[in-house]
Amino acid sequence: MTLLRQTLLAALLALAIGTPAAAVDMPVPASGIPGVSDAQLSPDYWVARLADADKPVLDRAAIAALNERVARLDPSMHDIRHLPATLPRTQVTGWIGKLTTRPTKPLFDAEGKPVDASTIDAILGNAALDAVPAQVTPRYGMAVRRAALRGYPTDRRVFSRAGDTDIDRFQESTLFPGDPVVAVHTSKDGQWTFVVSARYAAWVRSDGIAYGDAAAIFAHADATPYRVITGAKPKTVYTPEAPAVSELQLDMGTRVPLDTTAPPDQPVNGQSPYTSWVLSLPVRDAQGALSFHPALLQRNQDSAPDYLPLTRANVVRQAFRFLGERYGWGHAYNGRDCSGFVSDVYRSMGVQMPRNTRDQSISPGLTHTLYTDKDSHEARLKAAMALEVGDLVYIPGHVMMVIGKVDGQPYVIHDVGGMSWKQPDGSLRRVVLNEVSVTPLLPMMFSDDATFVDRMTSIVRIR
Repeated sequence: MTLLRQTLLAALLALAIGTPAAAVDMPVPASGIPGVSDAQLSPDYWVARLADADKPVLDRAAIAALNERVARLDPSMHDIRHLPATLPRTQVTGWIGKLTTRPTKPLFDAEGKPVDASTIDAILGNAALDAVPAQVTPRYGMAVRRAALRGYPTDRRVFSRAGDTDIDRFQESTLFPGDPVVAVHTSKDGQWTFVVSARYAAWVRSDGIAYGDAAAIFAHADATPYRVITGAKPKTVYTPEAPAVSELQLDMGTRVPLDTTAPPDQPVNGQSPYTSWVLSLPVRDAQGALSFHPALLQRNQDSAPDYLPLTRANVVRQAFRFLGERYGWGHAYNGRDCSGFVSDVYRSMGVQMPRNTRDQSISPGLTHTLYTDKDSHEARLKAAMALEVGDLVYIPGHVMMVIGKVDGQPYVIHDVGGMSWKQPDGSLRRVVLNEVSVTPLLPMMFSDDATFVDRMTSIVRIR
């Protein structure tokens, strides 16, 4: 019997009889992450362990049906293609009011100083909710770059605790180049616009959006042929001739139409296109109007002519493209958080998921199993042991993606701040991660006396 098998049986026994989680009794390398060797930091290690690694889990028709179901049933999603010509004030203020409310808990700035009431008053005043008219005419636009979505119309970063400067409580999500949006309100200073996208509604810097005709915007979003970005975050080619599309970052899962009008033997932005894909990207002029401009993406950058097949091998390989990327709450730090990570991975295979952890975990459009305080240790552990590659495991405020098992024990990849586990003397050891990491699931502690499995709220299976 291997050491890992002994550890697993000990954990099973501890959970079955309701005693505190067993101490970790597995190899602990210098990294402090138990049971994870250098070999396990390669996707090839996990793909090699899979049966039917390249067998489609869902085909294109099934993915389309899944996306339609999520879009139709999930209240966190927005059908911006079929909005009426005008929107009532209550609907617009309802969207804004979900985020832009007076904080009920103390907040601190980047220097650890309390954010005073006058500062909050000024930020809320900039939202100008009293200026929303009785009927709002939505303006259609597109994101022209990776742009932060904020809960309040300000760049000010605020935090729950002095000294904790990673989780900015005003940061919500991000837009990617080419994302269609509907603008419904502008801040008092004109620097911020409240937009509604398919997956989120929040404030964005006004100069990050270009405006045009709705039909033209959605025609461009649906245009063929196109490339799907399959790398983590490649950039377009540098070009001084067209700064707006020079070294523009394109994150995983972004779908970008090709510009088929460019002659293949003529320069694009001063450079031959024969070694690159010629993309058609949205740009904004000085008045905020939308147009489309060619840009080059080198062929040696990771992209594909369509969404990748949804296979277990692709789930693992796409997840590992982010391995080691810095944790970024709400896609901050030019990265992503736990729910952004799993949704970007699945997006590269055509699956559109809700943005936030809670919405993903309970989405009526996804196949999920929910867990409450009534579920026993045994039931939770049985479910954990039955996890399959690609399954998403949710605990309060966090999600993990299953990548396989070693000696029967499930392992996950996740974008996580850190992990705690019990040492042989019963004390907790905490390791700061702040990155996309590989860890075993069972030893991870949620608190002094509860494991992640104990606090599991949902399992989502994309099937």
